Amino acid sequence: MTENRVHCERLVALIKPNTSRAFRAVIIIALMVTAQAVCAGPPFTTDDPEPVEYKHWEVYLASQLAHDASGWSGTSPQVEVNYGVITNLQLHLIAPIAFVAPAHGSTRFGYGDTELGAKYRFIEETPRCPQIGTFPLVEVPSGDRERRLGSGHVQAFLPLWLQKSAGPWTTYGGGGYWINPGAENRNWWFVGWLLQRQVTAKLALGAEVFHETAQEKGGESDTQFNLGGVFDFSETYHLLASAGHTIQGSSGYQGYIALQFTFGPGK
Repeated sequence: MTENRVHCERLVALIKPNTSRAFRAVIIIALMVTAQAVCAGPPFTTDDPEPVEYKHWEVYLASQLAHDASGWSGTSPQVEVNYGVITNLQLHLIAPIAFVAPAHGSTRFGYGDTELGAKYRFIEETPRCPQIGTFPLVEVPSGDRERRLGSGHVQAFLPLWLQKSAGPWTTYGGGGYWINPGAENRNWWFVGWLLQRQVTAKLALGAEVFHETAQEKGGESDTQFNLGGVFDFSETYHLLASAGHTIQGSSGYQGYIALQFTFGPGK
């Protein structure tokens, strides 16, 4: 057991009475059985603290869509790559082809803003303690701002994520602060939470709710809801999809679909 896990167990023991050894053993076995089946993060907006395993890869060929009164926007496609560089640390890259299709005007395609990040889990999950980590992101302004394919500014996200599993159920969430420079822009907060169930050996379904504060001066906050799932064709190939709608704020809806490839030593 790592030092962080020992600290977490001691902290939980101060709040809750000790459970029997038999009960703790049952929980540990359940978590071990479901650990390989659970998939967190994509296709949802809310993220998780669980990094890719050491020396393993995740590669996504994905598209994101959003629609509101101003028209359509999104990526078609985007490539996401995650790599477990060391234990509990994942490096992250998204390289998108962005598009904007306004309600009145011509559609524009081009390379969008590049996303770089590193996910680090500093507390591992135990029977009574969630895993906890952070996943800071930097948006590099590689897209054309004049064509509305990029922000024109470096943006950064500083989050904290938690996750807990019990049998076929997994729940995770948290939030963070977006640094959003630029004229008329505002820094903003993101908060989200998700509940997911492993329905069969190949299929996991989940639902999330997330809230975003205003990102522009004079803008408004919004709250959105998504339903989604992951279907495992094999240990290597996976299909991910989600869709949802605004439940507070300007009306709109969003969607995500991806083919995921996972591989590494032993796969």
